[in-house]
Amino acid sequence: MSYYMHEVPGRLRVRTPMVKNNKDAAQKVENMLLTMAGVGNVAINLTTGSCLVSYDPTKARGDHILSMLTEEGYFDPSKAVTNDQCFHNAASTVLSLLVALI
Repeated sequence: MSYYMHEVPGRLRVRTPMVKNNKDAAQKVENMLLTMAGVGNVAINLTTGSCLVSYDPTKARGDHILSMLTEEGYFDPSKAVTNDQCFHNAASTVLSLLVALI
């Protein structure tokens, strides 16, 4: 899975191959997001390409953060998988394995 997003109010996690093992891109993303009103913290894991953005939901919105990442070429929502889709895929895989064992 190359693109992933999960959001709860005040917290957005985005995984993108654009920052995976790319320190320069990660620094640009961090600086860009920290300039947004309401964004308080950005933590990027270079190994996984995961960006965790903490924000004040009264001052910022997750869809605006995703839009900025998309406009700058760091995120492709058409290829993104949500947390629910990941869970469904994992459950389907486990079910298939169980059926194969029977």
